[in-house]
Amino acid sequence: MKLRQISTIILFLFLCVHFGCKHQASDLQKSGNPKLDTQKPNIVVLFADDISARELPIYGSNVWSPPRGGTTTDINYKAQTPVLDKIANEGCYINTAWASTICGPSRAMMMTGRYAHLHKWWHNKDKGKAPNGKNSWNLYDSSPHSIAHIAKAGGYETFWAGKTQMKIAGFPFDEGCFTPGEGSYNTPIHTTDFRLESKWVNGKKVIFNADIDKPVHKKSYVQSGWYWKPHVQLMNHPDTNKKLVWWPNDKGSKKQISLNTFGPDVELEFTFDFMERKVKEKKPFFVYHTSHLGHDAWDFLHPYSGNKWPGTPKISWDGTSYTRTTPNVTGDNGAYDTHSTVTKSGIHHHVNYLDYQVWQYLNKFKELGVENNTIFIFCADNGTSGYGKSSPISQKGTHVPLIIYAPGMNLTKKGKQNVLANLSDIIPTIAELGGVEIPDSYEINGESLVSFLTTDKPKHRDWIYSYHQDKTLARGNLVMKDGNDIWYDVSAYPEDLVSFPKIEDWNKVSEAHRKERDVLNKVVPKYNVHATQHDAPKNGYGKPEPLIVK
Repeated sequence: MKLRQISTIILFLFLCVHFGCKHQASDLQKSGNPKLDTQKPNIVVLFADDISARELPIYGSNVWSPPRGGTTTDINYKAQTPVLDKIANEGCYINTAWASTICGPSRAMMMTGRYAHLHKWWHNKDKGKAPNGKNSWNLYDSSPHSIAHIAKAGGYETFWAGKTQMKIAGFPFDEGCFTPGEGSYNTPIHTTDFRLESKWVNGKKVIFNADIDKPVHKKSYVQSGWYWKPHVQLMNHPDTNKKLVWWPNDKGSKKQISLNTFGPDVELEFTFDFMERKVKEKKPFFVYHTSHLGHDAWDFLHPYSGNKWPGTPKISWDGTSYTRTTPNVTGDNGAYDTHSTVTKSGIHHHVNYLDYQVWQYLNKFKELGVENNTIFIFCADNGTSGYGKSSPISQKGTHVPLIIYAPGMNLTKKGKQNVLANLSDIIPTIAELGGVEIPDSYEINGESLVSFLTTDKPKHRDWIYSYHQDKTLARGNLVMKDGNDIWYDVSAYPEDLVSFPKIEDWNKVSEAHRKERDVLNKVVPKYNVHATQHDAPKNGYGKPEPLIVK
């Protein structure tokens, strides 16, 4: 038997242990040329936008966000997430998972498995220059072993859906459906008039609502709608002969889009189409779904309201399943009637709709017969807008949900896990599941979750780290340093998940607290290089050693 065949069978046996595969190794040996791609677990990462852990009831916070932002105890604004609760308890959820404090750097952490000292995305508007000293450094150039590269190396067919917020050309995803939110700084994109554009008026740049051709009444920025009547862009869709095409792109799809078209629904429709095709082709799939849900935006259906979070289609839960009300929106030029088919403003409605979409995902897995061979990961990119987003205080900006659901995997951990993790851990987790080894010479700051999830390993990490422009945050199990260099005792969680007692006298805490402080003080300087290594090295990092496929 050839060495490659032996290695393949060893990998298959590993996956059998973890996923309960039905076929026997002897059956594969008889075939002479075993093809095990279909035995790899499919992976779906649903990466929500601007949602603090406190917004999910499963995290037990006694406060959450009201429709105008801030903090409330009003039960009417608390999300209801029966499906996320279920998969968090039947799978597991990490009690202390950290992202960066704002979306761009956080997505950089997710897509590279690295911190800003390497990828140089310090903040949304603070990115290190590329080696040419001109442009911002693209993530796929700073970190060529990206999430897409690793998934492809593992034999996965790959799909990226939703928000982009970066150049996509260098990421080797096979297909995509984007609601990029691109504005019209240069040439307007006329697939919808739900756009905020910039115009010069009396020598000043003014933001205009293209739908009503009037200046906006509050501070905002150039964007195109990603919720109602959205901009949608397809990448490498089999029905087109172009790499990128704006949708609707033919007579049939042009009939579909209307005021009742909701961007998150479109993303899911194309994602499910991709999954169906890959299951039919007997190929494993990796879906990276970067939903806009959770992100505040301009409410084009209520342009004068100042709403922070546009409403979603109404949904209802009967204890076993969801029912979605078909939207019925009429009107034009800023005057719209939703006929009570769309919710009011509020992030709780966005979280509820994510719960509905997770229910749709689970139903789709079951329909395709892959429910026991698919790993579903739910997380978010930073704290809630108007509360934690872009905050370096305590863990307001960094504390996000992280739920892992793998019904066919022999998880040794169930429900709440009082351990530490951050978004950089997702890439090495995907690599291990896909049988890909990242060379030691290539720095990855994350740690795979697989051994923690499948063995009796009591903890995952000793400490976690985050960044906010020139500020650094770090915490262990006992102490935390926030971005303002304030130290906290985090040995017990407060009811609001952030109001930890400050440490003002280190003699009044335990020796274990002081030892953990000393560990964190040794960790932070390696990454705290905003002032000294802000931009890319003159010659970059050079070509990395290739990924190793087991």
